[in-house]
Amino acid sequence: MSTNAVITLDALPPTTHTKPISSQKWSSHFAFVMAAVGSAVGLGNIWKFPYMTGTSGGGAFVLVYLACVAMIGLPILIAEVTIGRAGGASPMGALRNLAAKYRASRHWQIVGLVGALTALLVLSFYSVVAGWALAYVPVAATGKLAGISGAASETIFNTILADPVGQIGWHTAFMATTVLIVSRGIGGGIERAVTWLMPMLAVLLVLLVAYAAAQGAFLDGAAFLFAPDFSALGTEAVLSAAGHAFFTLSVGLGAMIAYGGYLPEGVSIPRTAITIAALDTLCALAAGLAIFPLVFAHGLDPAGGPGLVFVTLPVAFGGMPGGDLFGALFFILLGIAAVTSAVALLEPIVATMVERGFRRSSCATMLGLLCWAIGLASVFSFNVWSDVRIAGDERTIFDWLNLLTSDILLPLGGIAIALFVGWAMPLRALGGEIDLGPRWLRAWRALVRYIAPAAVAMVLVSALMGAAA
Repeated sequence: MSTNAVITLDALPPTTHTKPISSQKWSSHFAFVMAAVGSAVGLGNIWKFPYMTGTSGGGAFVLVYLACVAMIGLPILIAEVTIGRAGGASPMGALRNLAAKYRASRHWQIVGLVGALTALLVLSFYSVVAGWALAYVPVAATGKLAGISGAASETIFNTILADPVGQIGWHTAFMATTVLIVSRGIGGGIERAVTWLMPMLAVLLVLLVAYAAAQGAFLDGAAFLFAPDFSALGTEAVLSAAGHAFFTLSVGLGAMIAYGGYLPEGVSIPRTAITIAALDTLCALAAGLAIFPLVFAHGLDPAGGPGLVFVTLPVAFGGMPGGDLFGALFFILLGIAAVTSAVALLEPIVATMVERGFRRSSCATMLGLLCWAIGLASVFSFNVWSDVRIAGDERTIFDWLNLLTSDILLPLGGIAIALFVGWAMPLRALGGEIDLGPRWLRAWRALVRYIAPAAVAMVLVSALMGAAA
């Protein structure tokens, strides 16, 4: 697939766009941080990280997770942003430029192309899940959650899944919003959106934490998240921490390479990466402090996975004063988090086409339509195609897309990026982009060369073994 794809793209017309992609820049350090944090803080952060923390040792898991961020997530994040700024192009173009400059194989560009295509596949089903969150906003705002039981809440969710027309409507609205933002470019689209949406997300998080403190069992929720239980830290929990430390920073998809391509000189990549990781973790923990006090106040099961958001939490909101308002705000929060992540998923492949001379608005529209069409398979896997299975497996089409992208292509992309920066780029070139002292620079390169790819490889093997079981 990769070889044919490269030949096809190489056959396209050369870049004739009057404004090369590398000439576009973030207007400020704040804008880049908001865009990068918006890419990292998505639907998974709102429910997955708090849930993993609570069921895997609480504060002990947080400590392991932070160590994994430092040794796995941050090194690869720095590597991706460095490739973007040094290469001055889309993920594919940046890798091609740097490979030529440092006399490495031209086939490294395949990593950028596959990452961008993986992001497109992720967006196809991510948009569907985001549509579920949007569908809950009017449900909560109109008081339909008031006093509902667990069974009634499950019925609401199942009704949404069983309605292909309704799902397509929300899926379409979400994709249209994403396309509109990306089509307007960096300054007029992505930057403007994230500099409004991310502060709005922060305000909503603070309001929801305050609501949970006033109406929920706040101390119980905080203990669930932060009380250390080292007995729960088995091999599986450590691998989960390593995997989430990698996945949560949106590396392996080309998004940070694309965003790094717009980063001006003079901005410290390591300091910015640390800020991004810190804000991402803070948002995830704040989400936990907003969710679990409400769950415990009603004696509900905190180990609900995806059902925690769409089945369990509506019961909690429905039984509390002001639950209709704050329930609607919570699902608006999910929608905002999803949009900022979706924009980062679409941008890498759009950037690839723009630098080859195609108009940004046309690329965003065509690729958005393609992504929307692929997303229909995920929509139908919950209703009209719910009985469709591939090779006799129990997984639906939705499950297979998630497995292919999240468990296989994403970690493979992260490993490849780490190996490229660690082995193909000379230390002197890295020192020109990464403002670390010689000792810290060598330590970082050792992490990128050995520790990070080995750890991500273990996560990949674990995921594949789990999928095959």
